[in-house]
Amino acid sequence: MALPPLVEPAAELSVDEIRRYSRHLIIPDVGMDGQKRLKNAKVLAVGAGGLGSPTLLYLAAAGVGTLGIIDFDTVDESNLQRQIIHGVSDVGTPKAESAARSIAEVNPLVNVVVHNTALDRDNVKEIFSQYDLIVDGTDNFATRYMVNDAAVLLGKPYVWGSIYRFDGQASVFWEEHGPCYRCLYPEPPPPGMVPSCAEGGVLGVLCASIGSIQVNEAIKLITGIGEPLVGRLMVYDALEMEYRKIKVRKDPNCALCGDNPTVTDLLEDYEDFCGAVSEEAQEAITGSTISVRELKDWQDSGKDIFLVDVREPAEWEINRIPGATLIPKGEILSGEALAKFPQDKQIVLHCKSGVRSAEALAALKTAGFKDAVHVQGGIVSWVNLIDPSLPSY
Repeated sequence: MALPPLVEPAAELSVDEIRRYSRHLIIPDVGMDGQKRLKNAKVLAVGAGGLGSPTLLYLAAAGVGTLGIIDFDTVDESNLQRQIIHGVSDVGTPKAESAARSIAEVNPLVNVVVHNTALDRDNVKEIFSQYDLIVDGTDNFATRYMVNDAAVLLGKPYVWGSIYRFDGQASVFWEEHGPCYRCLYPEPPPPGMVPSCAEGGVLGVLCASIGSIQVNEAIKLITGIGEPLVGRLMVYDALEMEYRKIKVRKDPNCALCGDNPTVTDLLEDYEDFCGAVSEEAQEAITGSTISVRELKDWQDSGKDIFLVDVREPAEWEINRIPGATLIPKGEILSGEALAKFPQDKQIVLHCKSGVRSAEALAALKTAGFKDAVHVQGGIVSWVNLIDPSLPSY
């Protein structure tokens, strides 16, 4: 479905701009009019990470006049495998500022607006209202739902992308012309069901594949060319090198954009809506949580514990807490590994940050291991507070 251009064209292009964008100008579908629309467009990238990196670089190169960047994180060495907008010298600096410097090198004609802050319920509407189009490159469900809800409430289109290991997805959500994210995913998955990229990994180049699709869709929306992915979900399998398109219809029962919406404003707490951990896990960890310092004290005192790492084998190869035994969470939840747990030792579970170990703890307690505990903060806290010589990821 072709849509009208999102923005009006700018008054003119300078001589420098004509030279810079000449390869666009000779494409009949873009031409002078399309490039002027790009110049007049204001686009916000939510996140300057894996997807935000190629998105920002190519939007800048394409000549989008105003680029907003919102990201509160700092550059970490583990980001450099995929977040190509940052370099070694940027480690430790705010991602939004690092991205702005890279954009200036790519195209100094672009006006860059830095929002070095966390996107939240209090600022999302005010920030979104400054832009014509939102490009969402976030990696957590709480922010995805908030971005969607704010965009629908403000009548803004946004381009969405998601990546995990070798798989990627992309779509365009615009309530005025098609479904919203809630039509596709009415509810978030159960906590712990879908690992984050930090937990499950992502092929670095996948960011470029999905990020370039997002930029392509943004350009089509701004200039009014082609058929945007409104009402269609693009699914990419990098291992099979296969693209599939799935139709997504507007859901008349959607809580946000349906015929009788029940969500008429931003939620009070998106983290609570998506759930950091399940209710069962929350109940299980209450009174059964120890810190990494307590774990170290137990080890140093010779306490008879059975320390279990519930991460995946690939993560185990990167780093591990001394004395731990690897039993992946899936084997615990399925019951397959329950026979491996001794009845006469203090069972201690840990994962990377504490989410997966909480879910595994709930399963163990249900199976009768009432005295089992889990480690708050997981191996991330162990590296930060106990043994910084271990590699992080």
